[in-house]
Amino acid sequence: MAAPKKVGIGTVAFSNPPVILATATIVGAKEGEGPLANTFEKVVEDPYYGEESWEKAERRMLQEVLEKALAKANIKPQDVDYLLAGDLLNQIISANFVARALAIPYIGLYGACSTIYEGLALGAMLIDGGFAQYVLIGSSSHYSTAERQYRFPTEQGAQRPLTAQWTVTGAGAILLAASGAGPRVTHATIGRVIDLGSADPYNMGAAMAPAAANTIVSHLSDTQRRVEDYDLILTGDLGAYGTALLHKLMAEYGHDITRNHNDCGLLIFDRGKQDVHAGGSGCACAAVVTCGYLMQQFQQGKLKRALGVGTGALLSPLTTQQGESIPAVGHAVVLQA
Repeated sequence: MAAPKKVGIGTVAFSNPPVILATATIVGAKEGEGPLANTFEKVVEDPYYGEESWEKAERRMLQEVLEKALAKANIKPQDVDYLLAGDLLNQIISANFVARALAIPYIGLYGACSTIYEGLALGAMLIDGGFAQYVLIGSSSHYSTAERQYRFPTEQGAQRPLTAQWTVTGAGAILLAASGAGPRVTHATIGRVIDLGSADPYNMGAAMAPAAANTIVSHLSDTQRRVEDYDLILTGDLGAYGTALLHKLMAEYGHDITRNHNDCGLLIFDRGKQDVHAGGSGCACAAVVTCGYLMQQFQQGKLKRALGVGTGALLSPLTTQQGESIPAVGHAVVLQA
């Protein structure tokens, strides 16, 4: 017997769509100089944020936005059923240590840069399934922590190719609830891991674009919807090269998304004025653009229905050193006013 809330192969349609009750954002100085500056609640000029290390700074940012989202909704940590969070650092240490501080029942997530959308999908399932009233979701990244872990320490000053993207410094948080006022999560499409053989860790957009395309096509097929049914299709962090590849792949599938598609990695920075090469990336990229810009668009009545697709490159320093290709995944949620 088919699962009653399953639609097609990989999509869930929620009977009682959860509500995004509150969001919160914090970003670093470079993000605060970009075109979305007025959509972020706090800009931190000091990359250490008053801490002893970049890693502790990232942890502080994540804890702050999670607490801020709760405060906005006047919800206490003890009222939250589950915390779903993740980041890029070894064994998702930012999220783990923040969970220790908040003392909320915790499920750690690793979806790389797709983590915020993975959390949204799973959080919506928990609430719609009757297992939770409130679910708190968050993710974070930091340019310097990611560079040190995945590439080279910033002090080394290594040159990067133009296909490389700039890891966003910041954190985003979402409080999902069973009822209330705000955009609703009506559907979630869980993506498959796609790997077409790209092995260049300096061109993650190329690795993630096929996964984004696969998830979007699967979602449209499962729901019997068209590209035009969405005011906006927002991908996580494909950057300039990944976006171009996504448009080409979608055209091959028979879909033109060029009129209503945008990418968080292209929105967050001004590539003409800021030296970010192909655009933004990192767990915080989709998180802060979704929690800031996208929510603002809904609040201002500019969007009625949007499809958000978080994309993640599932590589590690170990797999790169061993010459492995880069698996990628995309998870999508439908947000509706």
